[in-house]
Amino acid sequence: MQRESGILMPIFSLPNKYGIGDFGKSSYKFIDFLRSANQRVWQILPLVQTGYGNSPYSSIASTSFSPYFISPEILMEEGLLTKEELETSINEEKYVDYGFLFSVRFSLLRKAFSRFDRENKEFNGFVKGKTYLDYALFMALKGKFNDKHFYEWKDKYKYRDKKALLEFEKENKEEILFWQFVQFKAKTQWQSVKKYANKNKIKIFGDLPLYVALDSVDVWCNPKLFKLNRKLTPKKVAGVPPDYFCSEGQLWGNPVYDYREHKKDNFKWWTNRIKTSLNNFDLIRVDHFRGLDRFYQVDFGKENAMEGEWVKVPSKALLKAIHEKVDKDRIIAEDLGIIDDGVRKLLNHAGYPGMKILSFAFNGEWNNPYLPKNIEENSVCFTGTHDNDTLLSLIQNQNEWERNNLYWGVKNSLMEQNIYGEVDGDYSLARSVIALGASSKAKLFILPMQDLLLKGGDYRINEPGVVKEQNWAIRFKENDFGEKEVNLLLSQNAKFNRNK
Repeated sequence: MQRESGILMPIFSLPNKYGIGDFGKSSYKFIDFLRSANQRVWQILPLVQTGYGNSPYSSIASTSFSPYFISPEILMEEGLLTKEELETSINEEKYVDYGFLFSVRFSLLRKAFSRFDRENKEFNGFVKGKTYLDYALFMALKGKFNDKHFYEWKDKYKYRDKKALLEFEKENKEEILFWQFVQFKAKTQWQSVKKYANKNKIKIFGDLPLYVALDSVDVWCNPKLFKLNRKLTPKKVAGVPPDYFCSEGQLWGNPVYDYREHKKDNFKWWTNRIKTSLNNFDLIRVDHFRGLDRFYQVDFGKENAMEGEWVKVPSKALLKAIHEKVDKDRIIAEDLGIIDDGVRKLLNHAGYPGMKILSFAFNGEWNNPYLPKNIEENSVCFTGTHDNDTLLSLIQNQNEWERNNLYWGVKNSLMEQNIYGEVDGDYSLARSVIALGASSKAKLFILPMQDLLLKGGDYRINEPGVVKEQNWAIRFKENDFGEKEVNLLLSQNAKFNRNK
């Protein structure tokens, strides 16, 4: 196997003066940076349209693209926006202001749509394909019912009465066409980005959330596939019990799957979803992979996830159906959290690479599976994930016992890996941890941009179980990275034999 390395950089974090990173110049410039640094993989987070809390792991539609990622600059170049209109989107603050984006971006998209050629051949083919018709209906109905959840709509829409939906479609043709235009532009721009990345020998590493949101197109169109009551509200919701991240567990609130229904058509919904994802990305990470062995469900209405139950999944039948339709070598498992023999056996059966997180490695236990010496080739090594604090902040906020474990753990690992690294200060410790990741046997090493730049906790991507404005909102500036980082990555590649 070729030893590769890459960078984790969410789209929303890309340098951009228009409030948020997007599929325009900021994406192409980042690809140029990766190419200059001889990186082969760009890991991103889900590209979906988000709702309350702005989490890309809770979307209105699992196959959607976020309207915020549509480049207004490209729309201007196409003659759909003026320079003056574009300037209303300027916001260069450190964190994405989603309230500001909501107030300005959709009005810009509507102006662009008003000037768009409805006879455009590609757009007409997109509309006739009806891939995003249900999404457009959903969004138009959300507007009609003042953004209420779909299970609060009138029964004829809530339960998808065919006649009622056809009438609504005829009466709201323009609004439904607008939402199809939004997805058309987003998808078209993303496909151009991916094409440019692949042309430059860079693979896009995407992310597939295990669950979908309750108030989503997915649940509205497929209620039988979820554990819902007759009113289409959940009987059970998803989460995880208390763990490293949260002492009360995490209560995600997503409806859980009714796998008895999924089995009836050989898991068609699942296979279609993964096929769609692999059309948009070169690799995908299946989030919360342990949920494909057993999942944790909690009674709807509970305040936390401390009381729940584990439910077995027909895992082998599900994976068999998936592997008949897609190339399983393009799938990576997020096998973190509470891992038991069942998950290990399923991962071994699937053959997917698992994840090794160096932030979890140095706790003083010699058999810790995340220690560099214990990392196997069929894995992906990270310094941390989007749910971790940054590497530097983790080091800076350790107590004396944790710091001592880290110091000796890193020092011993450097000796075992036969590489030189300093361990006397916060920054040198962090650099040595990064070197250990790059030197590991893992076939792919992913370095979050925050850790490459040795940023503090104010650059953390997400704090699980906590709703705050800084989650999913950190942004970088153009002068944050450049020639210095390119040379550092090139040197690291050469030293540890990656991206040859």
